[in-house]
Amino acid sequence: MFPRAPALLRLICLGLSPLGPAPAEELDHLLLKDYSPVSLYRIPATTIDRAAYPVIDIHSHSFFAKTREEVRAWVAAMDRVGIERTILLTQATGAEFDRIAALYAEFPERFELWCGFDYRGFDQPGYGPAAVAELERCVRRGAKGVGEVSDKGDGLMIEGRSTPSNLHLDDPRLDPLLEKCAELNLPVNFHVADPIWMYQKMDRHNEGMPNAAIWRRNPTKDSVDPSGLIDQLERTLQRHPRTPFIACHLANLDYDLARLGRLLDHYPNLQCDISSRYAETSTIPRVAAAFFEKYRDRLMYGTDMEFTLDMYRTTFRILESTDDHFYGVEQFCYLWPLSGLGLSQETLRRIYRENALNFLGRRRLPAR
Repeated sequence: MFPRAPALLRLICLGLSPLGPAPAEELDHLLLKDYSPVSLYRIPATTIDRAAYPVIDIHSHSFFAKTREEVRAWVAAMDRVGIERTILLTQATGAEFDRIAALYAEFPERFELWCGFDYRGFDQPGYGPAAVAELERCVRRGAKGVGEVSDKGDGLMIEGRSTPSNLHLDDPRLDPLLEKCAELNLPVNFHVADPIWMYQKMDRHNEGMPNAAIWRRNPTKDSVDPSGLIDQLERTLQRHPRTPFIACHLANLDYDLARLGRLLDHYPNLQCDISSRYAETSTIPRVAAAFFEKYRDRLMYGTDMEFTLDMYRTTFRILESTDDHFYGVEQFCYLWPLSGLGLSQETLRRIYRENALNFLGRRRLPAR
């Protein structure tokens, strides 16, 4: 019906519209970092001030609050939006874990602390017993789990450093630690890879820009690619079937939910948190919603973002509403539009709270 449409579209994209050349400042001077689209659609926009059910945030970090006043402000924000408990993945051991425990001690029912692994001397003979002893000490100081253990391709991050460690999750040197976690029923939160766009070329074909450029990976010849990291996770699950694992951020398989589903089908000791992958899933709302409904017993709510009211409420909007075509450029740094998943009430109840209670083996917490 419109035989010239493809050619016409190409001319317009090149700035050669039927009305004449587009002004240079419109096409040539607009930088990607400055592009912030605003939807003009007159369609429903839902505001959700408080989650549909009480929430356990299974993935946050202690560094979001550095003083007792900030901790109290965090609790106030949690009260306003319906977060009853937040799991803090401190990644810490030793004196640093003790300091964090003291900082949050005022609110033992609102914050649960997880420690890290002690990697000191991992590259020396005899590594293991001292690290296990430190894990046990952290448990006596209140640690309820371990995390966030992170490997984006260059080895486990040690003391927050992303320099190559040559130590991966499936390394036999970690066997004593992971088996001790099984013995103590300590879940391990593991960050495997990063979103796939961060590993691609930073060019005009990368749809994940500009977020991809901010968090870009620069692999070396010794780096493990994202698929290989998932293989390592699978070998670890096979090697330690009694250890409870949480693959955070949907194991960064938001681009391949079918593969994540196969992992969940085969490994009952694996759960996932959905933290910081709201933008990646809400841009494919039908596929993502179907996945969330199918695996609603294996997914847990998490944030991994600074505790603002807008942050919490944006996650609720994505999970609960059926809103179409809204943006979260400032929060997520992607330029693609988002949509609500419109999850069922049963799925929301399980993802928000019940799965965390069941997985962590806690007695039922009183609803707030």
